[in-house]
Amino acid sequence: MARFALRNVTAILIAIVFGWWSIFYIPASPTWAVMRLKQAVDARDGNRAAQYVDFPSVVQHAGEEMVKQKAADNPLGALIGQAAVHLFNKPIADALEAAARKKVDDGDKDVQMPGVAVAGALVLLHRSGDEASTDFTDHKGQNWKIHLTREDGVWKVTQIENIRQVLEKREKQEQKQLNINP
Repeated sequence: MARFALRNVTAILIAIVFGWWSIFYIPASPTWAVMRLKQAVDARDGNRAAQYVDFPSVVQHAGEEMVKQKAADNPLGALIGQAAVHLFNKPIADALEAAARKKVDDGDKDVQMPGVAVAGALVLLHRSGDEASTDFTDHKGQNWKIHLTREDGVWKVTQIENIRQVLEKREKQEQKQLNINP
């Protein structure tokens, strides 16, 4: 046994490092959180999927982003918009979370995470301490920039940039459906 160990020191060290990495590093990484989120969506488990999203933070950032885009045109409106974002953040976040859980539970195609998109997002994932982000374009041409933050050892989606783009596309889809189904 000792002779085997001496001849294979490099392989044994690599196996130990790989074992340590897979047991201690991977489960505490943003990559793991994204993979677990995809697994929850694929399993149609809205409650588990919601554990990987900080809905109040997502709503807060989206509201602030939309107010900033309008701030140059109307400073008073921007001030009122900021107040509205803070005032309605909790109820909107709660409603968004409930809707997201239902969509995941129902297997809605709009919340599905294609494996190729997830793989691309993971390859492009940038991490700096307790923050991580990824930027990718999906098969529909939608550009996504998603931020994750680690709090108390748990990685969660905390911001989705370009939310206006998402909302505009959603509105066009709904208009198209209304025109088709009078």
